Amino acid sequence: MARDLGGQIAEAVDGAGPDTVLVGLIGKGIQRSRSPAMHMEEARAQGIDLRYVLFDPDAWSGAEPAVQDMLAAVEAAGFAGVNVTYPYKKAVVAHLDVLSESPRQVGAVNTVVFRDGRRHGHNTDFWGYAESLRRGLPAGPFGTVLLLGAGGAGSAVAHALKSLGVRRLLIADTDRDAAATLAAAAAGAVCVDLAAAAAQADGIVNATPVGMVKLPGTAIDPALLEPRQWVSDVVYFPLETELLAAARARGCTCLNGAGMAVFQAVRAFELFTGREAVSARMRATFDAFDHAARAGGERS
Repeated sequence: MARDLGGQIAEAVDGAGPDTVLVGLIGKGIQRSRSPAMHMEEARAQGIDLRYVLFDPDAWSGAEPAVQDMLAAVEAAGFAGVNVTYPYKKAVVAHLDVLSESPRQVGAVNTVVFRDGRRHGHNTDFWGYAESLRRGLPAGPFGTVLLLGAGGAGSAVAHALKSLGVRRLLIADTDRDAAATLAAAAAGAVCVDLAAAAAQADGIVNATPVGMVKLPGTAIDPALLEPRQWVSDVVYFPLETELLAAARARGCTCLNGAGMAVFQAVRAFELFTGREAVSARMRATFDAFDHAARAGGERS
């Protein structure tokens, strides 16, 4: 098994034909990502030969390459593009040639397409989260929402929430400068202290990596949650995070990270291949992981 960037690229291109679409995901702690299965199963259904590779420095030996070096390596190898996740969504922006409208608003990129010798940056998280919330919590309420996290995912979620009509967006982050910067970018948002803001919120969104398998815990004290609130988490491995489990126990309405994960992938697939993806089919692939976990008596 490949233990570094070069080895993984070599494995990916080995045996690839002229019509093979090479894509991947650059991020840390991503070995349980469902993106490879979603993209490859959708490609197979459409008759496309697509390979999706996880580029995870946490799984490699040796020093961690800089994000610009990983980007350059996959571009030189002939990849059509890559998704980008924690902790690179903001850092990668400086190494791109063209930005679409969404990353210009958000300040973060989660999808890079290599085309005509240029690197095109997109943010499919923005639409992915908005679509997830529209379908999963259509009634809100969206008067006041507390957003936890002002990183790459938080930036996308903040703008998605504003686009859905959230009247008062409160942003909390351990990095107060990052929270203040995002609040200024998301018109009408306010940088706040967590404990005081929780009581004011109709809904609470976790857009931090806290709750992932590699970062267990909760980004907010569950004792601050109230049954009248809805709670959303962008983390999806595990699908039932500690925050969501605690929120359900307190009677909150909950929305897990599945919808955002699927819908951002739907838009990314279209950018990579030029083909419209079938969201229901990609969701079925996503859900198959949970069916397999339950059959094996494991937690997703």
